[in-house]
Amino acid sequence: MLVTMNDILLDAKKGGYGVGFFNAVNVEMARAIIETAEELHAPVMVGTAEVLLPATPLERVAEYLIPMAKKALVPVCVHYDHGLTFGKCMEALKLGFTSIMYDCSTEDYETNIAKVAEMVRICHAMGVTVEGELGHVGDNEGAGKLADPSAFFTDPDVAKDFAAKTGIDALAVAVGNAHGDYKLPPKLDFDRISAISGFTGLPLVLHGGSGLSDRDFREAVSRGICKVNIFTDIDKAGKRGIEKGLAAGAGTMMGLIPYEIEEMKAVVREKLTLFGSVNRA
Repeated sequence: MLVTMNDILLDAKKGGYGVGFFNAVNVEMARAIIETAEELHAPVMVGTAEVLLPATPLERVAEYLIPMAKKALVPVCVHYDHGLTFGKCMEALKLGFTSIMYDCSTEDYETNIAKVAEMVRICHAMGVTVEGELGHVGDNEGAGKLADPSAFFTDPDVAKDFAAKTGIDALAVAVGNAHGDYKLPPKLDFDRISAISGFTGLPLVLHGGSGLSDRDFREAVSRGICKVNIFTDIDKAGKRGIEKGLAAGAGTMMGLIPYEIEEMKAVVREKLTLFGSVNRA
């Protein structure tokens, strides 16, 4: 069933477990995510991000994700992640996405508040939930790499003010996490997660989940993380599946699909079990 982020994360916060958000840039990814959630009776969030639109345009993503979510046997929130422009967020809203992340974290604080608060007003009027980001989650490589990530960590006191002034439904935090492949083991600031959770009362979001250890996930969820974003791990799994299929002699795209889905489902199964969301639907 198609639901909003609040329909999933408020229960997760109350129950002390985490929910996986997985980007799905093609139908095979979407099948792997939703079918596994159904098998495990787990709520799940699925969607895409603005930086991924060159792979699959937003309208195409909506065409397969939203009908699949509506038919699913478990709660599925279709989320537009890291919306960087107002126009694309509005497009996602019009296409039927039930949750929007408006990422204005690189703006100055007052601009971040103003832009996100406006998005909240619009989305809430449409029955759609909103995620904001405070601090800034950088990348492990490329243009988004931060020389000193700790300088951009989320401040718990500021987070309380940000939550109150924007009216967001969930808050993405910067606590030592980063997007993409980790070159060295990350060191998450778990005490900071606890403080932000206590000060804001909001479900917290951990971006850059691919590559963290099982202990990192369990501890982060126990401290207040309710949504964990995964893309790199499932993206790599799809590639492994194709390689396995080729090695096994599959010579067509149709022949490769089962291998691709099988590998991605294994990752989704592992994460949903680790986050504690199995049998929570």
